[in-house]
Amino acid sequence: MSFPSPAVSVSAEVRDAVAAGRPVVALETTIVTHGLPRPENLAVATEAESLLRAAGVVPATVGVVAGRPVVGLSGAELDRLATDDAVTKVSVRDLPVALARGEHGGTTVAATALLARRAGIGVFATGGLGGVHRGAAATFDESADLVALAGLPILVVSAGVKSILDVPATLERLETLNVTVLGYGTDTFPGFYVRDAGVPVPARVDSPEEAAAVVAARDALGLRSAVLLANPVAAADQLDVDEHRAVLDAALAEAADHGVTGHDTTPFLLDHVRRATGGRSLAVNVAVYRGNVTLAGRVAAALAG
Repeated sequence: MSFPSPAVSVSAEVRDAVAAGRPVVALETTIVTHGLPRPENLAVATEAESLLRAAGVVPATVGVVAGRPVVGLSGAELDRLATDDAVTKVSVRDLPVALARGEHGGTTVAATALLARRAGIGVFATGGLGGVHRGAAATFDESADLVALAGLPILVVSAGVKSILDVPATLERLETLNVTVLGYGTDTFPGFYVRDAGVPVPARVDSPEEAAAVVAARDALGLRSAVLLANPVAAADQLDVDEHRAVLDAALAEAADHGVTGHDTTPFLLDHVRRATGGRSLAVNVAVYRGNVTLAGRVAAALAG
């Protein structure tokens, strides 16, 4: 078990649950600060915590408040991150700056996973994982999430990566980084908005207990990398596959026409998808998150049991 440094604040509820071996699930906050519009962002974050509590699992929402990384945000702290215009997006490299400047921050997958493991938490739910961007062979544009998971023994539940990314290249990088990838009830890697991104997963599990057994085996081997549990969105909630393909192709073409490159590419493409689907992509985002939080709670309970 890892223990937080004095720079990291862990709520008493989370600390006690970890010490007692009760199930705990970490939750990120970029979905609150940068992923969803107000006031839906706060409503979704609060619902995620309620889903876990109803299942007997302790939620540990992670964020940075006034330069202090917190594992287990209070209601007031979560509300502050959801409504403050000055909140920044904080990955691992940004943590020292946020601390030194006393900033508020929503933590990415990479930063949340790091802080969760510092608090001894082994399961983390998110919407989608960052990955390798299209054209990365020239730009070297790759999410820090991948590198972080290479060195953090945590289980991450996500709906794969957003289809605006290079999905095959992302899976290649995960293999190189020794991150174990499991498809939950699926033989193909999900593409966030759709269930099937067209790439097979290396291994499949069909129950929380099977996923927990893989985590236990990893720990028995002393491996220090993550297990990624790729959980496809429910069939009824995914975007229409043909519509998704057409919208994505149009978004990529528009980005090329406007010369959009680098870190501006992802927000540009996501905004195009949102507009082109009349906001339905946001509804998929919420459905994805609900499903992943629920599955993470079940895996955490299996590990604790």
